[in-house]
Amino acid sequence: MKVLVIKLGALGDVVMATALLKAIQSAHHLDQVQLLTSPTFVSLFDAWEGLGVTAFPRKGATLKTLAWLRREKFDRIYDLQSSDRSALLCALSGAKERVGNHPRYPYTHHPADKYHGQCHIFTRMNQLLASASIPAAEPQPCLPASEQDRTAVSEWLQQHCPGEEKPVLMHAGASPSWPSKRWQGFQALAIHLQDRGIPVIWIGAGDDREINQALARVSGLNATDCFSIPQLAELGRRARAAVVNDSGPMHILSASAIPVFGFFGPTSWRRNHALAQEKRVLCAEVPCSPCSLGHCPPEKNHQCMQSITAEQVMKRLEQDDIL
Repeated sequence: MKVLVIKLGALGDVVMATALLKAIQSAHHLDQVQLLTSPTFVSLFDAWEGLGVTAFPRKGATLKTLAWLRREKFDRIYDLQSSDRSALLCALSGAKERVGNHPRYPYTHHPADKYHGQCHIFTRMNQLLASASIPAAEPQPCLPASEQDRTAVSEWLQQHCPGEEKPVLMHAGASPSWPSKRWQGFQALAIHLQDRGIPVIWIGAGDDREINQALARVSGLNATDCFSIPQLAELGRRARAAVVNDSGPMHILSASAIPVFGFFGPTSWRRNHALAQEKRVLCAEVPCSPCSLGHCPPEKNHQCMQSITAEQVMKRLEQDDIL
């Protein structure tokens, strides 16, 4: 059986899908499985064993993607994206078996009920696998690092963080369209950790540069744009824990198998928490949360995030034996 997995984006969803991809690979011969993704995410799979990866842009390349699909003559497609575009690709692919999230054409295998956010997306994707008689995936993302990645991370740590104490990784940024996801207590928390002799590393890329520069001027190391995604997961394996907003790095660091404490307020942690990290969710019970708003209305005063103090987070880290 020649098998294709479709997962085009976004970052956090692709990282979570790596756990599902492992389950699919386990159910088939390694050399039978290929992945269709976006060019942005190809590097995540550089160190994967037995996986063929093909990438097309998500916009403007539908005909090219479809032509490739039909040439490859896949027997079964696992559509982990299940968007209108990926459903169209499945419908015209020529594959006899098409596994998807929605109980409708073009899928021949699917969960019995419609999905409307009633559970975590990973739980739903396991239901998708079950419809095709694939055993459930373990809730542990996989982002293997190459030897070159491991060396790069080791050299960076030796140069910038040479002490024996393992660092805490922190991501204070969020998507520019979601400033409501940002917790305002990172600076105070970093100072508390520094007073304990624990190094802090500010992680992120692109839009995180300005906030990380400001934070690092007071405490911690600025590592903006220093690591690729597999390297960031490898950095996580050298850390004691991570404290992050609801973001892509939250999911990346869950692949490191370390404690990842994630702040939630405007979004639902029950549907979006990092895999195997639901017990480390940091949130305040306020009536308006989750609101799904990228900008908090001024009259609400960002209560869902402002109600969580750095002292409360420190106490939580102590309770979980992180410090």
